[in-house]
Amino acid sequence: MDLKQLEYFVRVAELGSFTRAATALNIAQPALSRQVRLLEVELRQNLLTRNGRGAVPTEAGKLLLEHGRGILNQVALAREELGAARSSLAGRVSIGLPPSLSKLITVPLTLAMRKVLPKAQLTLTEGFSVLMYEGLRVGNLDMAVLYNPDASPELDTATLYEEELVLISPVNAVKPRNSGRSRKPLSAAVTANRISLAEVATLPLILPSRPNAFRILIDNEMSGIALRPRIAMEVDGLNAILSLVKEGMGHAVLPRYTLSNFDDADPFAVRSIHSPPILSRLELAWSSRRPTTATQKKALDVVRKAVLAAIRNQA
Repeated sequence: MDLKQLEYFVRVAELGSFTRAATALNIAQPALSRQVRLLEVELRQNLLTRNGRGAVPTEAGKLLLEHGRGILNQVALAREELGAARSSLAGRVSIGLPPSLSKLITVPLTLAMRKVLPKAQLTLTEGFSVLMYEGLRVGNLDMAVLYNPDASPELDTATLYEEELVLISPVNAVKPRNSGRSRKPLSAAVTANRISLAEVATLPLILPSRPNAFRILIDNEMSGIALRPRIAMEVDGLNAILSLVKEGMGHAVLPRYTLSNFDDADPFAVRSIHSPPILSRLELAWSSRRPTTATQKKALDVVRKAVLAAIRNQA
């Protein structure tokens, strides 16, 4: 079995299209189709069902896809270990980051990776936890920072940080509790008010739709006190949610550091939530199905340190 043909097949199967795979592999589509067809002839199996919308693995193709990823990863691991024997950590490292952390962590993480792994090729992908879990499963991501991942035999995880979600409101919607005489604007930097989860349930909330990790967590905590969130809007975009809060359209429930996505936090008021608090777990995850290369192991340590440093700087 030709490794190049196997690599071509895996890429077509993962991307679901000869056109997209040819672009990703930087080869002509007819040459790609010919190599995949030669593999099918050698194995005496149709591996892909070709249709007007792209290419879908057959049952035989699904089986080869599972084995093919492992074979290609083992080859990459062997090459990297040989490189490590020459004291050179190199290779590709693909990392998934959640939108709430992306702006906060992208620059310091990139700088840290260049310092520690200057010969590695870094790919950063922003996405919600559900999409990144799928990226880890199919091999598009080597590691990802996830919120509250369910236990899975397909993932190894390490807890990075446990945090409380806070209520983020338009500043004009929050009245200071001390007295009515002060006319100084209330800002996110000075607001120390607290609010119960039962009170949060009465407010118009702008939340992401399920199966977003924060949404599931909020729904579960409210159901624990026999309440449901009052949904003003469902919006699947962090900056869009905060922009709508800024305009007075509702309130958000997010980690405090998400306000780092805005240069000016003054339009926002932040209150901690109690009775009970909403605790979110930030975890670093990688596939348990594929061997981890020496470069990836080093990258895991770099990501862990960079994420913790960035969050603590915002505390």
